[in-house]
Amino acid sequence: MDYRELIFQREGRTFPGKTYTETVLEPAYNEAKQHLLQPMMAINKAHLIMLRERELLSEQEAGTIAKAICGLDLEALRQSTYTGQFEDLFFQVESELLEKAGEVAGNLHLARSRNDMGVTMYRMVLREKLLTAIQSGLHLQEHLLQFAKEHAETVMIGYTHTQQAQPTTLAHYILAVVDSISRDLERLTHAYQTCNHSSMGAAALTTSGFPISRERMQQLLAFEGLVENSYDAIGGADYLGEAATATQLAAITLGRVVQDFLLWCTQEFAVLKVASPYVQISSIMPQKRNPVSFEHMRSLLSSAVGNASAVLTMMHNTPFGDIVDTEDDMQPYVWRGLSVLEQVYRLLACVVGTMEVNKEGLLARAKGSYATVTELADMLVRTNRLSFRTSHRIVSQVVKQALAAGLRADEITLSLINESAVNVLGHPLQLTEEQVKQSLDPTHFVQIRSLPGGPGPDEVRRMIQVREQKLVDKERWRKQAVQTWQDAQQQMDQIVAEWSGYA
Repeated sequence: MDYRELIFQREGRTFPGKTYTETVLEPAYNEAKQHLLQPMMAINKAHLIMLRERELLSEQEAGTIAKAICGLDLEALRQSTYTGQFEDLFFQVESELLEKAGEVAGNLHLARSRNDMGVTMYRMVLREKLLTAIQSGLHLQEHLLQFAKEHAETVMIGYTHTQQAQPTTLAHYILAVVDSISRDLERLTHAYQTCNHSSMGAAALTTSGFPISRERMQQLLAFEGLVENSYDAIGGADYLGEAATATQLAAITLGRVVQDFLLWCTQEFAVLKVASPYVQISSIMPQKRNPVSFEHMRSLLSSAVGNASAVLTMMHNTPFGDIVDTEDDMQPYVWRGLSVLEQVYRLLACVVGTMEVNKEGLLARAKGSYATVTELADMLVRTNRLSFRTSHRIVSQVVKQALAAGLRADEITLSLINESAVNVLGHPLQLTEEQVKQSLDPTHFVQIRSLPGGPGPDEVRRMIQVREQKLVDKERWRKQAVQTWQDAQQQMDQIVAEWSGYA
């Protein structure tokens, strides 16, 4: 027996082959029945309504098909297993409609193809998942803003290049996170707007000779517009790439923040204490409170980045047209990436909303830190009319001498400053001990930095108010988008139910 015959014996001689079923068809079927069945039925209802309105179906034909659609057991389909009797879920649904309505059900596929149906279903699923992720991102922002309110005056050291830089506040840091997440949500919103266009009516790729209405399909399915060019409608995949890229950037943003939070939970930093519901213990070390919720978030976000990268890689160097690379095999990666991002948004909101902050420790560290000496240099400019570069030279010498003497920043004295001034200028400065002390106070440092976007408590509170209003506006937009779908679905359900006689 030759090798070819051995393969046929194992795989079978008719479609589908055993290994092809295991690796491609069955996984695609399982994803489709979970994610695509509902949009498929919505498209069937919309297309039926449009065909009847365009008089491409008679009233009786439309009623017969409507009755068949309403009579489908969707739960049974969701619980079904792939048998190979039908190539995919579409053909299984079509077979059941033909069985219930007879040959007239075949006209439901008039002027459409699995191509435009498939892309439209993918867009319907993706737009819903995008809005779900946006909702959870807004939920996280709400908790972050509440956290920022509590810490508008929590002074801490800010870092650049992982080194102590200048005093700021915890709220100032958190608002930076909020603004980064806002941009991520705007990118997800733009991905939603790109996605929210209908491909229906493109058929295989050239539209149809039947006088259907693409605009009516768009309206019934609650899309904002059409993918006008019919080739683009079935061949363009940038809507997927945009969603993947937005997801990837959002996960990277959050991963950087989570890494900071995890570091701040160490005893060495001693900034944050994660609440008990989100820590785990050691099997051997009795003292351990492991903030593994942050670790899980970090690794999950990395998986979201990986899923998004898979989408872009699968699109790369594929033909511009209808191709499976952008279809069943790719879609789950987009969905999983968004799903993980959405879950981490929710989990981080819980952890942030319940964690404790070591305010006293942060302030004490800031007081002893040399992060305040920028203000000392600024003060010399104000009081002695020095150039900043000259002031910088004096303070640099002060810092070197103080460190050599084992002094904290708040132990720097006027005499030490004047010693450096004499070395640089040839004469002492006109200063008081009180001015020196104030310039090295991290709370003072923060309070006088009240320019727009600065860490001054009043400015931080102003920024919080602005962002809270933006949050309200964005949530209103999201709810309206969801309501638009629900209204459209309800309208279709009502029409088809009336035609079927089930109403």
